Amino acid sequence: MNNRDRADVTAAPGSSLDAARRTRELASAAGGGTADLLVVGLGATGAGVALDAAARGLDVVAVDAHDLAFGTSRWSSKLIHGGLRYLASGQFDVAHESAVERGVLMTRTAPHLVSAQPFVLPLTPLVSRAQASLAWAGFRAGDMLRRAARTPRQVLPVPRRLTAAEARHLAPSVRAGGLRGGLLSWDGKVTDDARLVTALARTAAAHGARVLTRVRALGLGSTGALVRDELTGEEGEIRARAVINATGVWAGGLVDGFRVRPSRGTHLVLRSERLGALPAGLHIPVPGETNRFVLVLPQGDGRTYVGLTDEPAEGAIPDVPEVPETDIGFLLDVLGSVLDTPVRRDEVDGAFAGLRPLLDTSVPGAPDSVRTSDISRRHAVLTSADGVVTVVGGKLTTYRRMAQDAVDACGLTSAPSPTAALPLVGAAAPEQLRDLPAPARLVRRYGTEAPAVLALAERDPALAEPVLPGHPVTRAELLWAARHEGALDPADLLDRRTRIGLVPEDRAEALAVAAEILSRATPSGV
Repeated sequence: MNNRDRADVTAAPGSSLDAARRTRELASAAGGGTADLLVVGLGATGAGVALDAAARGLDVVAVDAHDLAFGTSRWSSKLIHGGLRYLASGQFDVAHESAVERGVLMTRTAPHLVSAQPFVLPLTPLVSRAQASLAWAGFRAGDMLRRAARTPRQVLPVPRRLTAAEARHLAPSVRAGGLRGGLLSWDGKVTDDARLVTALARTAAAHGARVLTRVRALGLGSTGALVRDELTGEEGEIRARAVINATGVWAGGLVDGFRVRPSRGTHLVLRSERLGALPAGLHIPVPGETNRFVLVLPQGDGRTYVGLTDEPAEGAIPDVPEVPETDIGFLLDVLGSVLDTPVRRDEVDGAFAGLRPLLDTSVPGAPDSVRTSDISRRHAVLTSADGVVTVVGGKLTTYRRMAQDAVDACGLTSAPSPTAALPLVGAAAPEQLRDLPAPARLVRRYGTEAPAVLALAERDPALAEPVLPGHPVTRAELLWAARHEGALDPADLLDRRTRIGLVPEDRAEALAVAAEILSRATPSGV
């Protein structure tokens, strides 16, 4: 058996998404039969709904007008939060739910993608002793959430105080003058939020769900939707016993009766060498705020993210949100408050913004006086007058519970959700992941499929080459994405299956390689 065959058979059985499967399954979905469930939207929540329903034995069709993780789910901080910020606002149920779902991801369903991330809060002169005490109390409360969620400390260590020397070791770019120590805390981090969505969609496909990208829902009803194939322009109908609207910030455009208040979160993309080696991320308090931080998030791929803002986003909702200069200036100012040498605007290599789909619960006619940062992250499952179920609100960490509640609301089955114990494609116990014959970077992105990705490059050394100099992603990873992860065009490869596209110059340089790999992704290729 050659390496190509070995790579193909070690992909999770039934999970491979490609252009040919899409064509077949779109024809069957629009061919006149009636599915149990139609899911509209393939972000984390929609892909989670498809998996939950398919794992309960339902016949599922899931569509998205664009690609997997095209919207909010690719613009997060890449953190799987334990709910600490919700304790401060008295949202104890949301905090506990977040901590439980974080533990599920880290210990059962996606330990290959979600791991512990350390953070240092440097105690600079700008952080008063009262603020430091409040932050420390918060981190201790966060550890209580971890214990209540039964997440082992071996998976998520306990917080502790740092000396000034220890803080400088973990955060060498922080200004030494006046530094009196630091606070070390831990939270969950996903290797890549878009890869989590891809794993959800592929796991749903392995359970029989028909996962269809580039299929736009033109109108929803309780018995299905009129859809258009965005690749051909052809229109048809997908019929189903129930319909779930999981389109996030676009949900109100498909179903009447509620309002979404989008909140914009912006992140900067810096070359990691600009901040030096960062063994840990940073919590930087926002001046004048008691429970708001800018986060510095090393990614392990030569880039570091700095975010995030939390501002209301007014007007029409774009496919790809723009980043205002005011957000960039705000983040640079807060970052500069703790660094030896502030980052200049021309040192920002990229920036991205995502819109959180917050449910507006204000009284009709009342002024919009509540800041989006103060709106609850509690999710809601709503059923319209014509029977369409919409799931909205929440956050990346709690996608699984949101999906479970949405499927329950449809009333299609009395079977309980199995997803709290259902491993995603690539998942395995930590000791098994450590023993895989593949580089650690690939294991963190592909889990048990990492050796199959590596096998592509072993057969053809050209595929072992990086897509562009200085970036770790190889051509084999692009080929794997086209053959197994449903990537249909260069944007899918560069913007979502990998994150090369976050730096515009890198994206432009990699486009030709992405196009070449797509041309080789057919069975007659490599």
